[in-house]
Amino acid sequence: MTVLVFLGSLIGAMMLGMPIAMALLVCGVALMLQLGTFDSQILAQNLIGGADSFPLMAVPFFMLAGELMNAGGLSRRIIALAVTLVGHVRGGLGYVAVLAALVMASISGSAVADTAALAAILLPMMRQAGYNLPRAAGLISAGGIIAPVIPPSIGFVVFGVAAGVSITRLFLAGVVPGILMGLALILTWYIVARDEPAARVKRASLREIGHAVLDGLWALGLPVLIIGGMKAGAFTPTEAAVVAAVYAGFVGGFIYRELKLEHLRPALLAALKTSAAVMFLVAAAMVSAWLITIADIPGQVSALLGPLIESKTLLMLAMMFLVVIVGTALDFIPTVLILTPVLMPIVKQAGIDPVYFGVMFIINNAIGLLTPPVGTVLNVVCAVGRIPMDRVIKGVMPFLLAQLAVLLLLIFVPEIVTVPARWLYGR
Repeated sequence: MTVLVFLGSLIGAMMLGMPIAMALLVCGVALMLQLGTFDSQILAQNLIGGADSFPLMAVPFFMLAGELMNAGGLSRRIIALAVTLVGHVRGGLGYVAVLAALVMASISGSAVADTAALAAILLPMMRQAGYNLPRAAGLISAGGIIAPVIPPSIGFVVFGVAAGVSITRLFLAGVVPGILMGLALILTWYIVARDEPAARVKRASLREIGHAVLDGLWALGLPVLIIGGMKAGAFTPTEAAVVAAVYAGFVGGFIYRELKLEHLRPALLAALKTSAAVMFLVAAAMVSAWLITIADIPGQVSALLGPLIESKTLLMLAMMFLVVIVGTALDFIPTVLILTPVLMPIVKQAGIDPVYFGVMFIINNAIGLLTPPVGTVLNVVCAVGRIPMDRVIKGVMPFLLAQLAVLLLLIFVPEIVTVPARWLYGR
């Protein structure tokens, strides 16, 4: 009965058109009433306590770093470097999209910001070169979802806070899976893009390559600084977010000199609006998470999954399938916040490494950004490229299957995640 109240109130509120955060609060009130423990003071205390988290301070600073990176010319130089290296091969702009997505993912941590930057720069170039535009848009969309997996990742910050898992360990554990996702896209593009037109970008000389590397060196230094600093223990993920924002602002304003004073206000407002939405979502979700624990919903779900507890692989398959289904209807952050308190007790009961589960969970939620009808990243590409949604959905399908194949590989071979993570973390 409690599970029905939880799902019914949540889904009913969303069907009425309520924002996800408000629907989570309605869900919390419904659970309180069902348990006979309604108290407005407890509701308010949990709401305020949900946002009162030092690790969550990383979210606005990583958002700001992404905005400053785009306004300050860092994104453009990363793409220009990739064009110089591989733009001359057949279908070369597709490889440029993936390489640029990998580098930009290690700077901003936001799938939407990275996808918007990639689409704005590359789609006009690909349209002019005669590429299959829906396929190109699908590739850019699939490349954009690498951002929540490679550190610094806003998704890992939110999951780490909600699940009580080390954010630093999550960051370091996401490096190899993120690279695998990029390699899967490169292989898929190689297979499906053989009919793309011959490259119109001439092969760059060694001098031009050297110039592009030097020009992009400051942009490429940011991921090295962030990952290296956390690996060395120089700063926490929250401090890394501040370093990233300051670095992006300094390089864009004083090295590349493209970040002007008039660019700061729009960048700050964009980061503020997105951060406020995320923080309110987290705060509302913490109310529901507390009541989910009180109502023992994880115990009831665990009883349903009881036969699978003995097999970690089958249990992971079942949980990942659940996340895929939910991800088609909900956006990234709400899915993380709603399912984390339900699934984490089951993960601990089954003896699954919480860091490994966190990586898999975030990869799965990132894939949800590509699945209609919500598909936030698809909507961004459609808006930027002015391409109908149905055509982009058709174009993204091969790359969506490639990312799902990576997810399955990591389920059956968890050592791909756990072994490099322990080596990078130093334990």
